[in-house]
Amino acid sequence: MNLDPALQTFFAESADLLDRMEEALLRLEEEAGNAELVNDVFRAAHTIKGTAGIFGFDEIVHFTHQLESLLDRIRDGEVAVTAERVALLLACGDHVRAIIEPVANGAGLSPELRTVGEALYARLGVELGRGEARETVTPAAVPVAGAMPAASVAGEAVAMAEHWHLSLRFGPEVLRNGMDPLAFLRYLTTLGDILHVEVVADALPEPARMDPEACYFGYEVAFRSTAAKAEIENVFEFVRDDLQLRMVPPGSKISEYVKLIQELPGEPMQIGEMLVRCGALTAQELAQGLARQADVDAEQQAAPEQHVRPIGEILVKQGAVESTVVSAALEKQQTVRDTKAQEGRFIRVEAEKIDQLINLVGELVIAGAGTQLLAMQAHDAAITESAANLLRLVESVRNTALGLRMVPIGATFQRFQRVVRDVSRELGKDIELVINGADTELDKSVVEKIGDPLMHLVRNAMDHGIEKPEVRVANGKPARAQVMLDAYHDSGSIVIEVSDDGAGLNRERILARAMERGLVAEAHALSEKEIYNLIFAAGFSTAEAVSNLSGRGVGMDVVRRNIEALRGTVELKSEPGNGTLVRIRLPLTLAIIDGFLIGVGAARYVIPVDMVVECVELTAENARSARSRGYTDLRGTALPCVWLRDVLDIGGARARRENIVVVQFGEGKAGLVVDDLLGESQTVIKPLGHLFGHLEGISGSTILGSGEVALIVDVVALIKRIMARTELEQMRYAPPPALSQPTLN
Repeated sequence: MNLDPALQTFFAESADLLDRMEEALLRLEEEAGNAELVNDVFRAAHTIKGTAGIFGFDEIVHFTHQLESLLDRIRDGEVAVTAERVALLLACGDHVRAIIEPVANGAGLSPELRTVGEALYARLGVELGRGEARETVTPAAVPVAGAMPAASVAGEAVAMAEHWHLSLRFGPEVLRNGMDPLAFLRYLTTLGDILHVEVVADALPEPARMDPEACYFGYEVAFRSTAAKAEIENVFEFVRDDLQLRMVPPGSKISEYVKLIQELPGEPMQIGEMLVRCGALTAQELAQGLARQADVDAEQQAAPEQHVRPIGEILVKQGAVESTVVSAALEKQQTVRDTKAQEGRFIRVEAEKIDQLINLVGELVIAGAGTQLLAMQAHDAAITESAANLLRLVESVRNTALGLRMVPIGATFQRFQRVVRDVSRELGKDIELVINGADTELDKSVVEKIGDPLMHLVRNAMDHGIEKPEVRVANGKPARAQVMLDAYHDSGSIVIEVSDDGAGLNRERILARAMERGLVAEAHALSEKEIYNLIFAAGFSTAEAVSNLSGRGVGMDVVRRNIEALRGTVELKSEPGNGTLVRIRLPLTLAIIDGFLIGVGAARYVIPVDMVVECVELTAENARSARSRGYTDLRGTALPCVWLRDVLDIGGARARRENIVVVQFGEGKAGLVVDDLLGESQTVIKPLGHLFGHLEGISGSTILGSGEVALIVDVVALIKRIMARTELEQMRYAPPPALSQPTLN
């Protein structure tokens, strides 16, 4: 039997459960009294243990059983939630994550993992030995007179007692039917010990109306036994028709019922079935409750204004089961329903299959463009219309296929909760992570590659940016610092911001260190932006000493290289005393885009349509002035321009009529002068080979419907070039008085 697919599912589900477990533990550190978070952690550990047991992974089962035992005592209130215990549980989760794959692959544990596991197992054992004794509540006195105590009164009074409480109300005909109530009490002692009996004579009439053959007495019994509820009920089997029996289990039994309900399989079940399966309810009690519900339904039909009671409420009212157990069953039922609904909404698909689908859709886009071109050349209206319909459907398929790879960035952001917690403790700082825009979606391939750059930025913010708590307080800041992660869409791109409220970048220190390393000449004047960008230089670091976090100069240059490899940009802003912001701009997808096709000479190029602001005609007079000044007048604003023919070194005669494609990326805006505007086109991005990877201004290629290869213009690189040239010109010449200065920051 091939278990590989099942194992892959086990790996994926275990990773999800461990992520949820870690998230719940981090929240539990701040909300120690949140019982639902404790239940989430327990369920994750229990599910992993159970699944590992199915596969026979004894090492995982052995360790998680010990972990589960501590979580169980925390859940029962025997062990308190402390920062030290949360740290231990987080370390245990890390260990489970580390051992799953080697154990599942049969490789066994390395000596290092085995040593770590044994140490954590021993620490769990120590914590289990420290559990405080469970607090108990002394059962309150049961009233002698009056009606049978309701569940809300007697049940609460004895719920945490360490014995059963039996409430017996014998019917008036029990003696005539040859039954002796005391005989049942004597037989009850075969299952345990009767600690206390109190006679209840609430049904005793006045002497004049008393029948000497009728029974008017009931009993309240404190009974200690390990027997199941059904066994105790069977003692009174022969008198069930003449007896009202209510059983309140010991406190430990209530918690056991709740635990058993939570551990029931994830199958849709009725409340009554769940209560019977866990032992909190007997079949006889359920039958009585259902009969009572039928009576209530009949009463409801006769009197619609009456409130219909669900079976759970009826069972509690009858005293058959405790409200706590019913609530647990309702919660379990809702959890199963939610899980089934989620299972119906989602299916797990291998990423490789989605990638194959995207590739096929890309080929479909190219083929569709070819069909449209042939239809236009045929000059047949019917064929042209059919091709247009086909292209619309292809576009819908493309958008749907790309949507399959879009995932929220929130899961990536949540990973840093643990990083911030651990690093802040290592540095002796009080730092919290604030997340915004967690629902923002982007391509899965981009998400996978952005994790490491974000890790460097978050760690740098904590190490270099955030001050010590005493320094912050002295400067009038809150002792607790913040590192913010934010994501949002802007101009067809996704923007990710990493910011902090720390001290900001030290301009003089950065410049001095750059001069020490020979990165900047002492006589060379740099703008503030250029000085801040020095931190992206390879090997650059302002740390005084090498530590586990910084000082080696291998962080920020890696950040920039990785982001630029994703066709993105990174910019940095800082305000002394108020913090630093790093803004990353990335394309939404790396596979298929909407492109704007342009022509320069005989060559064809594509610009991402999301970056195109507008297109304007460039007259001969404006072209001459733009060439001499480097910018043109666009409705009273100076627009820097660059001739794409010159940038890409394209020969041939210049077109009589030229056009400006106004492009924007972030806050930068520029004009690309081209010969022809050929309209929008779906573009399948094909990466450049290693031979052409060094080309500046080109980010990829695509295949047109005609079969021609068109290059994709790297708008970001061109805007950077224009901005650099414009800043150089601004240093030499003052801007013309008639035009406002271009905004390119």
